[in-house]
Amino acid sequence: MRATRLTLLSAVALAALVQLPAAAQAQDAAVEDGAEEDAIIVTARRQNERLVDVPASVSVITAETLANTGVNAAAGFAQLTPGVTIVTGTAEAGDTQINIRGINGARDAESSVALVVDGILKTNTAQLNQVQGTLRQIEILKGPQGAIYGRNAAAGAIVISTLRPTDVLSGEVTARYANENSFEGTGYISGPIGENAGFVLSGYYSTTDGFFRNLFLDRKVVDDQRTWAIDGRIMADLSDATSIDIKARYADLSGASINFNSVFHVPAFAGVNPAFYENVNDHEFRYYSNIRPTNDQTSFDASIKLEHDFGSVGLTAWALYSKVEQALTADGTSADFARYISAALPTGNAGVAQCFASTQALAGYPVNPPGAIGTSPVPFIFNPATGSTFGAYSPTTCDGTQYQTRNQEDFSGEVRLASNSDGPLQWQLGGYFLHINRDTGVSLGADLGQGIIPGLYNAPTSSNPTSLLLADAFKTNVYAIFGSADYELSDSITAGIALRYDIEDRSSRSLVPTATDPFTGGPINPGQAFGAFVPQSETYRQLQPKITLSWEPAPNTNIYANWGIGFKSGGFNNQGSGAIIAANNAFVGSSVLITDQYDKEVSSAFEVGIKGSLLDNRITFDLAGYHTDIDDMQFFEFFVGSFGLLRVVSNIDQVRVQGVELNLTGRIIDGWRVFGSVNMTDSEIRQNSSRPSTVGNKSPYTADYTINLGTDIEFPMSNSVDFNFRADYRITGPTWFHTVQNAESPTLFSGLLPISALALPAFVGNARYDVARREAFGVLNLRAGISGDNWGVAVFAENLLNRKYLNEVIPAIEFGGSFASPGARRLIGVEGRFSF
Repeated sequence: MRATRLTLLSAVALAALVQLPAAAQAQDAAVEDGAEEDAIIVTARRQNERLVDVPASVSVITAETLANTGVNAAAGFAQLTPGVTIVTGTAEAGDTQINIRGINGARDAESSVALVVDGILKTNTAQLNQVQGTLRQIEILKGPQGAIYGRNAAAGAIVISTLRPTDVLSGEVTARYANENSFEGTGYISGPIGENAGFVLSGYYSTTDGFFRNLFLDRKVVDDQRTWAIDGRIMADLSDATSIDIKARYADLSGASINFNSVFHVPAFAGVNPAFYENVNDHEFRYYSNIRPTNDQTSFDASIKLEHDFGSVGLTAWALYSKVEQALTADGTSADFARYISAALPTGNAGVAQCFASTQALAGYPVNPPGAIGTSPVPFIFNPATGSTFGAYSPTTCDGTQYQTRNQEDFSGEVRLASNSDGPLQWQLGGYFLHINRDTGVSLGADLGQGIIPGLYNAPTSSNPTSLLLADAFKTNVYAIFGSADYELSDSITAGIALRYDIEDRSSRSLVPTATDPFTGGPINPGQAFGAFVPQSETYRQLQPKITLSWEPAPNTNIYANWGIGFKSGGFNNQGSGAIIAANNAFVGSSVLITDQYDKEVSSAFEVGIKGSLLDNRITFDLAGYHTDIDDMQFFEFFVGSFGLLRVVSNIDQVRVQGVELNLTGRIIDGWRVFGSVNMTDSEIRQNSSRPSTVGNKSPYTADYTINLGTDIEFPMSNSVDFNFRADYRITGPTWFHTVQNAESPTLFSGLLPISALALPAFVGNARYDVARREAFGVLNLRAGISGDNWGVAVFAENLLNRKYLNEVIPAIEFGGSFASPGARRLIGVEGRFSF
């Protein structure tokens, strides 16, 4: 069926490629003045040009669309763009994975999507879903963009343009309020500074109580958040040929974290309780952790960009400093509970005593099935009469606590020379440098009922003694040279080539002290039991070419093809990860392969398409087909066992992705547009030495399809008042979030059952993950309002139909279940705008 669907889609694409140019040529050869004025100008090749002239798939969100939809960050951009999906904020605010046409950014690794703001490449993945000032246009480029836009652009790039200083003093304030005590306010003031300079100062503030309540604490502290940011920009002409652009921004965020419920997938246990084999799409989310989760993030970056016109050649040079610090505290995942129920531990141990006491006090508390709290925390397979079944984040203290940090400071710069002439040859040449210092840590601790001490290591005598610590310091130096050339072979044919060569020097050293887990007597990091940690280093190199060919058979039609190489550097997991998983394999009976170092990811992508307009520009279209082969795709894995919890990045040896995408926009009458798009992606894991049984499965985090439908209506109600209406309906197809999909796999239960009081064979504890796929869902957003020259009021609804969908599902294969996070629920509110 998969092959048949792709064959049919290819046939449709081929037919369109044959027929559309003929239809376009049947129109007048000259472009009408109105069509030319309406042309969307983009910078997809680092030069201003019409969208129709770009030989690649580019989705553009104009200033008008930004105003009519209210989107202001990557989550909203992705919702409006075919073939693009996003997971953000499920664990922490800086945790964002964007998937473009089957290539995903692995959690804890580098992003696969470059973020470029006003010509400057941002370097921290935590900034992907931040509001980046007063937006004016968003361009989402699909396919490898490293040769043009630089580092971590294997899947594509998000290119953002913000407000430039205005010639006269002006400003705008927008405020909106919705249910769940949700408020958002933005504003800017802009104007000249003297004769040849100007400024923009903007601010952003947002707060919400969130959609979910912690039932145990009886507070809305599950997905609440408050954030604010200030952006400043000064632009000046130092001379007729030289200009300078200085920017700075500071952002602060606080709120909740770890927005997950645990779901079990052990079919043999379903005879005892059907919830042991639960479909993630049927799960009812309930939260009752005894620890209030927190998430704090501060961001600061400052940049300076200099442009100089030498006549036929232009110079652009910029430098960026960035610092992002983030930390979270939360209840434990139940990964650590075994430390507090072991008969081998002294009964006087405070953590053990607290666990038993809290369990007895909460016996019978209604937790999510199949969870149950008996009078003893000992699992039901060891104590069938009075034992408990713990899901993650229980109201007892037996799951301990967790504290995580991720701090990054970096400096980067680029120098680029580019042609300024109007001749047939356009070229650019440059170099890039980046230095990163990054510290990460995950600390599990005993919950003694006195809260969390926000430190990676707390002494055994403290009120929150550390039981497991993963902490490392990473240093990265990146050196790159790049260049490109585009040549008009004739009035209608243009060819281009771009090259980029990257060298990434990476090193890692452990920050874990030599200390003992006070509960097991082993090392504070289980990996230390297999040998001392020593510093590691590696250099990753890659040439990234990109070739494009464009033929314009008519002024408003472009038939194009492009091919390019995408690259994402390899790196290091927390030291000892490979040895810990190897030991866990022996107990569970699994064979997953994890190493302390993961390889670079390299992709080869080919695209062919046609874009243009028909019927005097009343219909615009963009049809493309693509094929991508990915070697060593980086993938995030989550492991839970007697060692605690472990987050690692592994490699999927070979993945193939192919698909088609169609965008259509129609102007029914002046002021009324309808639009629609569809993307269908077929993916297949061809080789996976980490988990060989997954060969033939689909690429994780990749939706089978996306469909966007909508309309935009604007008409005058009087000489001074306009009416606006916008509707967007987005359907996201079925999505797997792990390489293990329909298969069955051994779990911790497979190791525990033979030695338990039940003495059952190991296979009884196996899990099956066919119920861990997110099903298709649709979200409807509406917005209507009236506006004048300097004011506007509107009502809006996000997820109007209150579709209950899943944001993310993280299967923990050897644990026997998944960690599921819900998507946003219905939000209805009002908005007001005033400008001067």
